[in-house]
Amino acid sequence: MFVSESINNKNETTMSTMVFKVAVLGGGISGAVCASTLARNGVSVTLFESARGPGGRMSQRREKTEDGKELHFDHGAPFFSVSKPEVMRLVQEWQSRGLVAEWKEKFGSFDFQTLKFDNIEQEGLSKRFVGVPGMNSICKALCNENGVESKFGAGVGRVEWLDDEKLWSLIGVDGQSLGRFKGLVASDKNIVSTRITEVTGRLPPLDLKLLPGLSEKLHNIPVRPCFALMLAFAEPLSTIPVKGFSIKNSKILSSAYCDSSKPDRSTTSERWVLHSTAEYAENIIAQTGLKKPSDATLNKVAEELFQEFQSTEANISQPFFKRAHRWGSAFPDASIAQEEKCVWDRSKRLAICGDFCVSPNVEGAIDSGFAAALRLKDISASSL
Repeated sequence: MFVSESINNKNETTMSTMVFKVAVLGGGISGAVCASTLARNGVSVTLFESARGPGGRMSQRREKTEDGKELHFDHGAPFFSVSKPEVMRLVQEWQSRGLVAEWKEKFGSFDFQTLKFDNIEQEGLSKRFVGVPGMNSICKALCNENGVESKFGAGVGRVEWLDDEKLWSLIGVDGQSLGRFKGLVASDKNIVSTRITEVTGRLPPLDLKLLPGLSEKLHNIPVRPCFALMLAFAEPLSTIPVKGFSIKNSKILSSAYCDSSKPDRSTTSERWVLHSTAEYAENIIAQTGLKKPSDATLNKVAEELFQEFQSTEANISQPFFKRAHRWGSAFPDASIAQEEKCVWDRSKRLAICGDFCVSPNVEGAIDSGFAAALRLKDISASSL
């Protein structure tokens, strides 16, 4: 009896001293905040991102002109605003580290019915934050913090729950094992949404049959597609009275921002990023499908967006660089867990977070990632 009790005690001790390892899927701002918060609280974190670097729609695009000039564009989220105190505390810390700065410029709107700029704000009236020297700087720093092991270019093909061992097993798209983990965070809606099947032809990595109580909510998260147009001009567009504006009464354009006017950006050229309306993007996708768009399609989109930009009658010159990019599913059109801030399954130690949980913006993504980290931090502490 004594021997048996000793063995059981030894096994319990071994289990209690095992490192609580968590896998975070997705290197956008939600996943990066979650991974960083967990690591700061002593949890072992491995972050997997299929892209070459972190950022998601906070990525910075690097382009080269025909003559070899290098250009940078924040072609996803142009900036973010903050209203919640807990998110502001994080942003203030990032400011103190030189990762974030205020974008203090005039903003307004343009009405295609009147062909006039209006609602022009005073400089710095509303606080708009940007990453410096690029929007992806925040995610880069968080993914490289002590305690976070980041693996880029590491696509997860399948996620399995090992019921006997109460562990998550990750398998890469190449069929190789990526490890086993006590906790799992899915910060990319493509991990769970069946919409990814239309793009890749593969099922989402996380089988929603594992989450019968949540599958209806997660099955097909609605999104708003968008095309971004990146433009570079040799001379400033001096006839435009603002550095960023929303657009009213256009079926093609929704907004335009002068990327080179942000803090710590190169001013050797004036660079603008235009975003299409969801309606325009949906029409193009209906014609061409969700597969990666062809060069011909992107060239057509670039020309149509630029022509609409010229229609503002702001005497816009020809750019020396012009390229379109499609965001097929980056902008969510729903908030599925506003009060909880993340989708949580305690029995499987699984959190699903992102802007589609709280609010479809950068602040919502930060808030959701932080909430997911706190859930896993608490359960990791109780398991010790």
